[in-house]
This record gives sequence, C-alpha cells and structure tokens, in this order.
Amino acid sequence: MSKIDPELKKKLLKESQAPFKGLRRILWIAFSGSAFLGLLIMLSRIASGTELQQNNLFIQLGACLIFPTLLILDRNKDK
Repeated sequence: MSKIDPELKKKLLKESQAPFKGLRRILWIAFSGSAFLGLLIMLSRIASGTELQQNNLFIQLGACLIFPTLLILDRNKDK
C-alpha cells in the first residue's frame, strides 16, 4: 500500500505526463510578447518610411502567429 498522499500522487503523475509545463508557458508568454513588440517596432518603422526587407516582416508575422498558438495548445486540457 502506498503511503503517498493521493493529491500529491495525482500532482506528480500529472507533472510526469507533461514535464516543465509551467516553464514552457512562461517561455511562450515571453516569446509572444517579444514577437508582438518586434512587430510593433517594425510597423512603426514602416509608417515612418523606412525600407524593410519583406522577409523580415514575414518572419515577425510568423512569430506572432506561432508563439501564441503554442501557448493556446499548451493550456490545461482538463479545465
């Protein structure tokens, strides 16, 4: 018979199924914020008339789509 508290056992099992979930969510939030800040700066440069390479804009838009999507996909499924 296991002497581990059932709540602790449930929490440890959940963590073993999705390790470092909290750290991943913090990283996705930080990367999303950075991507949107970069896009804001890039759009302000475009508005001021500065020439930018189209590839850089597409990379920034891709980051603004990918990181929030990863954050949404990494949410708790049981809530």
